[in-house]
Amino acid sequence: MSFEIKLPLFEGPFDLLLFFIQRDELDIHDIPINKITKDFLDYLQHLEKMNVEVASEFILVAATLMRIKAKLLLPRPVLDETGEEIDPREELVKHLLEYKKYKSVIEELSQMEGDRLLKERRGNVVKELKKLAETNNVESELQDIDLYKLLKVFQKVLERHEYELNKPTHKVVQYPYTIATQRAYVLNRLIETPRLSFTELIALAPEKIVVIFNFLSILDLLQMRQITMHLGEGFNNFWIEKIEEELVD
Repeated sequence: MSFEIKLPLFEGPFDLLLFFIQRDELDIHDIPINKITKDFLDYLQHLEKMNVEVASEFILVAATLMRIKAKLLLPRPVLDETGEEIDPREELVKHLLEYKKYKSVIEELSQMEGDRLLKERRGNVVKELKKLAETNNVESELQDIDLYKLLKVFQKVLERHEYELNKPTHKVVQYPYTIATQRAYVLNRLIETPRLSFTELIALAPEKIVVIFNFLSILDLLQMRQITMHLGEGFNNFWIEKIEEELVD
């Protein structure tokens, strides 16, 4: 037996985020970034499984959510000029509130447009009938065509064809990495090397995207209390060790 999964399509990433906030009755000023990031990424993965092309703006917002999550996990908060701690979610909340405001206005304007289309336009009936007759008179139109007009039309067709051939295309490349797989990778490395430095981990896979995923996976493992971290002195490096589970008699 086959079955079909249907997902709602949203106009943009902020529309999707507002849907999650309204569905789960979340406080827009205090967004649980872990939950909303997981829901957002799950939605994108379902779209990819259904062979639906994911727009670049959705991927940009997904990267922004992961960046906010990483900032919240970092032990060093960012301070403003007055020494107050800056909430990494502040800019996202600001954009969501603006989008929500404009969306409510757009819905009202759309309703007004629908009401306006239901009305008949007043005008001179004789003039309108004459205009329709001139538009549908093909022989009359052909009489006004000359070689210059034909060449102008041909030139526009060539320009449009040239533009279609050379217009830029956008291709989104899906990286074969996830936070979950990199967490398992780091834990496996710690089995082989009980004390592992971050520089050694970079040397194993120096690609920029791999380094980013490995760093985010380390932050997740720290939050899950599966590893511990030792900071180095004098240079940017740290060591990680796996926390062994205590045996209960």
